[in-house]
Amino acid sequence: MPFFEEWESFFVIVGTAAGALIGVQFVVMTLIADNPPARVNEAGPAFATPTIVHFSAALLLSALVRIPWEGIAGAAALWGIVGLAGVVYSVVVARRMRRQTTYRPDLEDWVYFCALPLVGYALLIVCAFLAVSHAHDALLGVACVALLLLFIGIHNAWDSIAHLVFVQMRKGKE
Repeated sequence: MPFFEEWESFFVIVGTAAGALIGVQFVVMTLIADNPPARVNEAGPAFATPTIVHFSAALLLSALVRIPWEGIAGAAALWGIVGLAGVVYSVVVARRMRRQTTYRPDLEDWVYFCALPLVGYALLIVCAFLAVSHAHDALLGVACVALLLLFIGIHNAWDSIAHLVFVQMRKGKE
């Protein structure tokens, strides 16, 4: 389909970046495994896992666009499923953030770990419904969601690493 071909470079770049950043996250987790922060079993599902999920969703969306579809309906159905799963997951993350006692989330945490992902995944559902009648606009929306999830993941990964380096490691030296 010609409208998918127009997006090839974009989704190859986003997918490659998401895949590489997933690998970097695994390296970082391996490095901190020797000296894990207190109650990591509470904080990990609330703060570390969502980062991998958002990178993985960006990678998945990029891969779905590169499948040689005969029409947009199949891709749109999968976008809707990913969007619905992401909305549910965003609610789960919000509950985990509220329940954990390791770290008190600030406004920035609520925005980047809950609100922005929820908006992105909801937009993905909207794109799924618009795809058949407005294919170009739907693909533009999917591109925005993939890029948003990539940037959310980058922000959250940096935020988590900065917290570990500047707060947790400093506590250990005092």
